[in-house]
Amino acid sequence: MSWVGKPLRRKEDYRFLTGAGHYVADAAAAMDAAHMYILRSPHGAAGLRRIDIAAARALPGVLDIITGADLAASDIGGLPCAWPVVSRDGSPMVHPVHPVIPVDRVLHVGDPVAAVVAQTAEQAETAAEAILVDYEVWPCHTDLATVLMPGAAKVRAELPDNLCFDWDLGNAAAVDAQLAASAHVVTLDLVQNRVNASPMETRGTLGIYDRGRDDYTLYTSSQNPHSIRVTLSASTLKVPEEKIRVISPDVGGGFGMKIYHYAEEVLVLVAARRINRPVRWIASRLEAFQADTYARDHVTRVSLGLDRDGTFRAMKVHTIANMGAYLSTFAPSIPTFFYANPFPGPYALRDVYVHVQGVFTNTTPVDAYRGAGRPEATYVMERIVEAAARELGMDPFEIRRRNAIPADAIPYKTPFLWTYDSGDLPALMDLARAAADIDGYSTRKAATEARGCLRGMGVAFYMEACGMGPSKLLIEAGLGGGQFEVATVRVSPTGGIVVLTGSHSHGQGHETAFAQIVADKTGIDPALIEIVHGDTAKVPYGVGTYGSRSLSVGGSALAVTTDKVVTKMKRIAAHMLGTDAADIDLTDGIFRARTGNRSLHFTEVARRAYAPVDYPAGMEPGIDETTYYDPEAFTFPYGCHIVEVEIDPETGTTTVDRYLAVDDFGRIVNPLIVEGQIHGGAAQAIGQACMELCRYDPETGQLLTGSFMDYAMPRATDVPAVELVSMETICTTNPVGAKGCGEASAIAGPAAVINAICDALHDHGVRHLDMPATPEKVWSAIQAASLRAEDTADA
Repeated sequence: MSWVGKPLRRKEDYRFLTGAGHYVADAAAAMDAAHMYILRSPHGAAGLRRIDIAAARALPGVLDIITGADLAASDIGGLPCAWPVVSRDGSPMVHPVHPVIPVDRVLHVGDPVAAVVAQTAEQAETAAEAILVDYEVWPCHTDLATVLMPGAAKVRAELPDNLCFDWDLGNAAAVDAQLAASAHVVTLDLVQNRVNASPMETRGTLGIYDRGRDDYTLYTSSQNPHSIRVTLSASTLKVPEEKIRVISPDVGGGFGMKIYHYAEEVLVLVAARRINRPVRWIASRLEAFQADTYARDHVTRVSLGLDRDGTFRAMKVHTIANMGAYLSTFAPSIPTFFYANPFPGPYALRDVYVHVQGVFTNTTPVDAYRGAGRPEATYVMERIVEAAARELGMDPFEIRRRNAIPADAIPYKTPFLWTYDSGDLPALMDLARAAADIDGYSTRKAATEARGCLRGMGVAFYMEACGMGPSKLLIEAGLGGGQFEVATVRVSPTGGIVVLTGSHSHGQGHETAFAQIVADKTGIDPALIEIVHGDTAKVPYGVGTYGSRSLSVGGSALAVTTDKVVTKMKRIAAHMLGTDAADIDLTDGIFRARTGNRSLHFTEVARRAYAPVDYPAGMEPGIDETTYYDPEAFTFPYGCHIVEVEIDPETGTTTVDRYLAVDDFGRIVNPLIVEGQIHGGAAQAIGQACMELCRYDPETGQLLTGSFMDYAMPRATDVPAVELVSMETICTTNPVGAKGCGEASAIAGPAAVINAICDALHDHGVRHLDMPATPEKVWSAIQAASLRAEDTADA
């Protein structure tokens, strides 16, 4: 019986849906931990002339107050940036220290000023309000379009300007020559709006210090507990790694935002040591908006050169990317490595040049979020392709299919780093066009217009790079560590199977999908296979979950390890049956000799593994295998997403009426989980395209979107039932054959939605609309177009 490919309901759903999950706050409550409150900067930029904590310290319930000076005196290091980049002139990027708590200045609203620990949360907050801080308010800069202009307020006075790095990829001269020789050159200016991940569970940390053993335990809502332990040891806390245990229990969503090492993870451990009592910090939603890393935030100019028949000749991209006030863990790599290398996606275009300037602003740091660079690249690519189709009068499907990489060209080496190992892109485009029901579109459009509304269809063709990733490639690109994954499979004397994985599950369904992989190889029911993750004391090592790597990298580690287990059990079974291991098959949990009618159940072999009374020489007791799996290559899922929208011209309100996703994710282990991933990504895509925007006041740096009253999240009524169509071309570079599915909709969706909105508004003379396409923005575009039409008529 094959378990891979079955749409099993998730094992973990029972505890999540019945309130039986175990989160950081649950652990803290069980330990009666003290409460930490972080006093944060109310200013976009200010000097800290004096901090007076005397009155606050005397208040009831207060146990401790920690300032930046305290941390400096304790030799607490700064928060690390693990992926530095080099500018195109060969100079290193500007890399200022990112303090856990600044000593003499704050650089964005929400920057920590002091940490107060008290018996109750209310006492901690009251004491924080009693701290007297003498701020010297400075000019600040939050506007990305003007941040490099002469005279722009400097985020750091000691630097000559706000430039962090000036990076490029490709041959600029060759691209300029091709653009000059092109029959058509289409240019667009684009804004990639700043968004917030907004997981269901805000970040939380719990610090425990054992004075007798002089060691630390950190509970934290992280996607990669082993990496947090490494950075605590090497960068901030500076104690031996063996003295730190990190536990990431149930985590209500991460989306990339919970990858990074945050200040609060250091502060609860320092506080626990100082007061010899567990200390917890659970973020409020306001703190989540002020202190969680943000994402996207680009301004871009892109030019595409084409022949008269619509064949692409060259593309040139210039992007200014916001880093925020400090560099987060992976921040410089997102608009460089992860943004530039994916160009030109699914298209057979060789001449591409990408120039990126990373800049500092007085805003919260920016880092990866679902897709991490690939949504930004796909948006640029698919908006300029759509604009080109418009200007050349071509069918949007036809221009994409004409330039798609031919099937017989795969394996295909792109102009940059990637080699696509498998797939049939033209066939997928044909499948997408057929599923889109083009013939029926005119009927749907007429029905929409009969109601006084506008209808548009948008297409986005994407190629993603998933499965981060081969260690050698990434370390050579600047990453300060390997990206392998670790798995251990243990079979107990009673035949139970426990799997320890370095991947982390925070809502994706790994506990079910991973069990299906092991079940497929052993014949044991997935419900009986225990998956353990998220604890550095239990799992030998791990790199964690992000970049759609869990199945192709973590799952492959499991597949290889399970093969080792099965090999050993076949040797034991062969010994028990008096034959050769090569003569043993394992099917549905039964070891059978190919000759004769002899067989053993899985539990019989497991029991004998722990009773080595007659083992042959050289065979060890027990069944416990571990693999450190370093992937051969990234994986490359691809697809085409098609969106239809309705717009009410009286209000500017956009309704996404249809969302069709046609994808090739390689081997699909659990179709039900894949469906859920596509639905979730589509919701986030619609949110970014139509409503989500983090805004700062340009004069003061005040965060204007600090709650869900100001920052619009998509609701269930904003998302249609997503239609899914799948191709399954097996990935050739990992043993599972999977390519990754967690980010696809978030990558393709924003471009598909905006292309649909621009299609609906085309007859009103609207060429482009920046995200988010809010009702006010859509309505204003329609009104402006009407005024232009009236002026033309009057003339």
